[in-house]
Amino acid sequence: MEVARLEDVSRVFKVGAVETWALRGVNLSIHSGEFTALVGPSGSGKTTLLQLIGCLDLPTSGRVFINGKDVSTLNRDQRADVRRGTIGFIFQFFALIPTLTAYENVEMPLLLIGQSAASRRARVMQLLDTVGLSDRAHHRPDQLSGGEQQRVAIARALAPNPSLILADEPTANLDTPNGKQVMDLMARLNQATGVTFVFATHDPRVIQYARRIVTLRDGHIVEMRDVQPPQPVQTEPVFVGR
Repeated sequence: MEVARLEDVSRVFKVGAVETWALRGVNLSIHSGEFTALVGPSGSGKTTLLQLIGCLDLPTSGRVFINGKDVSTLNRDQRADVRRGTIGFIFQFFALIPTLTAYENVEMPLLLIGQSAASRRARVMQLLDTVGLSDRAHHRPDQLSGGEQQRVAIARALAPNPSLILADEPTANLDTPNGKQVMDLMARLNQATGVTFVFATHDPRVIQYARRIVTLRDGHIVEMRDVQPPQPVQTEPVFVGR
């Protein structure tokens, strides 16, 4: 099943009379269950591509489909409706709300979709247990390590049962042990739940986990290849109800 498709997509940013081509005629399909890395040097178009797939931006030309729906001409509110409950995000700088606890950060997307208090509590505690942070539920981000904050961000992304999770440089602010722990967790969740992961990175530690590598350069896709990653470290069973 295809969860995202880009057809001849270009994105041009204009500052005065200066045009910068972030993407040039990109064609790409993402299928259910993929664990795909977008790789390339800074300025190659990775983040722009994630933003288009995530309905955070619109292409200058071409079309973007999410679960078969053409989102290329939707307005901001309509794109937000597509994202809600369908796409989860994991950011380089964690993007947790600093005044909220880990529990409250994970709960936030469930509040936005109107889930009941009882089901929210069950879901949040299940997710915090899955990422190994049930004992840190009532800690604020400034009381958590970088690795713990990113694990909260992963739990938050999973909360509304999205079909697609997008991660932009998910290990860039983590040391090697924490980066490995986060990538092992994402790979285990992908295998256990079937949720699709697409992540942008130039970190070899992250690239080695991918099952498909899409290489960008100067706004073009220059290579796509399937690879066999190492098996993630299985410290305990992962179960995330859907």
